[in-house]
Amino acid sequence: MSDVTIPTALTELVGVRHPLVQTGMGWVAGPRLVSAAANAGALGILASATMTPDRLRSAVREVRSRTDAPFGVNLRADAGDAPERVRIIIEEGVKVASFALAPSRELIARLKDAGVVVIPSIGARRHAEKVAAWGADAVVVQGGEGGGHTGSVATSVLLPQVVDAVDIPVIAAGGFRDGRGLVAALAYGAAGIAMGTRFLLTSDSTVPDAVKARYLAATVQDVTVTTKVDGLPHRMLRTDLVDALERSGRAAVLLRAVRHAAAFRRESGMSWTRMVRDGLAMKHGRDLRWSQVLLAANTPMLLKASMVDGRTDLGVMAAGQVAGLIDDLPSCAELVDRIMAEAQATLRALPSAEG
Repeated sequence: MSDVTIPTALTELVGVRHPLVQTGMGWVAGPRLVSAAANAGALGILASATMTPDRLRSAVREVRSRTDAPFGVNLRADAGDAPERVRIIIEEGVKVASFALAPSRELIARLKDAGVVVIPSIGARRHAEKVAAWGADAVVVQGGEGGGHTGSVATSVLLPQVVDAVDIPVIAAGGFRDGRGLVAALAYGAAGIAMGTRFLLTSDSTVPDAVKARYLAATVQDVTVTTKVDGLPHRMLRTDLVDALERSGRAAVLLRAVRHAAAFRRESGMSWTRMVRDGLAMKHGRDLRWSQVLLAANTPMLLKASMVDGRTDLGVMAAGQVAGLIDDLPSCAELVDRIMAEAQATLRALPSAEG
């Protein structure tokens, strides 16, 4: 493990050695990757949205069997069983709860009362201000360069906005892969960086080798944003499937969505009633048509086809723009050591303000 340390408000808050976060990527951030990131000194985040509650509990216990370091669990705040998942997090003594959407004031209070650190991910300043007022301990700010569901504002513009707006630690996401990026984020006022694609492309990731090869071969121009997967802007690798989705008419897209909704229901063990309730929760406060809610069922199964089954012809591959700059598969330990060494070298090379 690297001897280079940069203490920040993030490392103090969650008790990790380095101000680095491995994000909770569905089908990717399982026990092996999370424990490897945690053992390397970063904050590993277990992705739970694609797990049943029972599988979540067993996954948490598996991570704990592999590491004594702090780690977190990511969950959907709008899921119908979010309270049950929060209960599991509390009962299992998980250090951090992260959310892909803003959790309610009540969920935040319940977690904080149990001593769990709450870190929502946000994509706009007003969302950061809201969760900070509700008691969130920190926020992850993802700029438009980030993979998966993303916004249109670049990290370099969004990050300083949020840093200036809230008085809790801010973690920068979207476009990070190395020590130079860490130093840049710290210069903006962030307390650390969060990375998804960079941790996906490690030897500790369980993503099939053929899929990793597709990522490594990608250029920056091979990463695109489409709304044809689930009706919302989604950054991913451009493939023949994505091109076909872009050309598809509404009827074909909806038919595909129905098939994937049925497949996800079988995979997750959810009832149709639960899926409808979650759809209603997704619509609440957002200008979504019912067709877009139905399309959201595409995402878990299309991601699983690639990230688990290795079928790049049948699945999609969420990717940050930074994928076009990554060309190797280090272990998490090697990656973290490299980033911290690069950060130290970058800081030492900066011009002195004196003279």
